[in-house]
Amino acid sequence: MDETRTFGDKILLFIKGLAMGAANKVPGVSGGIVAFVVGFYEEFIYSLQRINLTAFKLLLNGRFKSFSRYVNGSFLFILILGMLFSYFSVSKILDYFLERRELFVWSLFFGMIIGSIYFISKEFEDWNKKTILAGILGLIVGISISFLSPARENDNLWFIFFCGIISVSGMTLPGLSGSFILILLGNYVLLLVDSVNALYDTLAEFLVGDFSVFSNEERKRTLLILSVFTAGSGIGLVTLSHLLGYVLKYYKSITTAVIIGFITGSLGVVWPWKKTIYMLDTAGNRILDSNGDGIIVNYNRYLPDPGNPETWWAIGYILLGIVLLVALEWYGKYRLKDA
Repeated sequence: MDETRTFGDKILLFIKGLAMGAANKVPGVSGGIVAFVVGFYEEFIYSLQRINLTAFKLLLNGRFKSFSRYVNGSFLFILILGMLFSYFSVSKILDYFLERRELFVWSLFFGMIIGSIYFISKEFEDWNKKTILAGILGLIVGISISFLSPARENDNLWFIFFCGIISVSGMTLPGLSGSFILILLGNYVLLLVDSVNALYDTLAEFLVGDFSVFSNEERKRTLLILSVFTAGSGIGLVTLSHLLGYVLKYYKSITTAVIIGFITGSLGVVWPWKKTIYMLDTAGNRILDSNGDGIIVNYNRYLPDPGNPETWWAIGYILLGIVLLVALEWYGKYRLKDA
């Protein structure tokens, strides 16, 4: 972990945070893929691994500089700042294009993931019987997750806590989208729409002196669900980082092989040619969230039509995604030679 980054390095890390945040926002795309492909995945995991009892002791004793050095604070702060900024900027732009040019956006993601698989595999030189088996296992799991049907909504607090742990998987596990997993678990709307809206409404009411939330049982229940979900997310982030830090240290080749297989399997989730399945009410009308957007429950995939001009545009965007990864790898090697 390097705390001596130049200003240019910090700007680049902020941009990586933007990309990671945008990827985490889209159901089916994993922010962990961004971290893995652009080369800061291990530093990210090891930095999160430092959030432990020693770190809390330093914080409680007021040793803030020591705390920052111990947890690689500069790295985490810039990366998380980029992710937060992305939520209010880049991801909004992404939402705009997903609404109007969904096929092309998915095609670009599809191409970038193909490019990432190629370059990760090319750099990986430890293929043997064990790693090939691990890669196949990751591939099978990735494909299986891609085609699971979503469960029904469940507001049991223990299950909500489990959902919190799962929700951060997209940040720590390349190829596994936390948002998509929440869709499969049936709680995407409850946890990422209803609960967040309840918090927003409560804060807005507090600002104008309205404290009616304390007598609103339904709102209090929803805020409790959000609290349990947030606790699960925090514990999951630290726990998964410790687990991944351990396996990367002692089983790096097998872990990398599993990740390559898993990312390959996740291509089924980002397959560009698919029809979005929305949640419907009993009358067959689309149910909208508070922003007026349809609530996604799954995707119906189909083969492209060669006679449709949009198909060839989509293929062009797939190639563009691959080219972007080529440029990214070239830039990485250029920086290493120049260092």
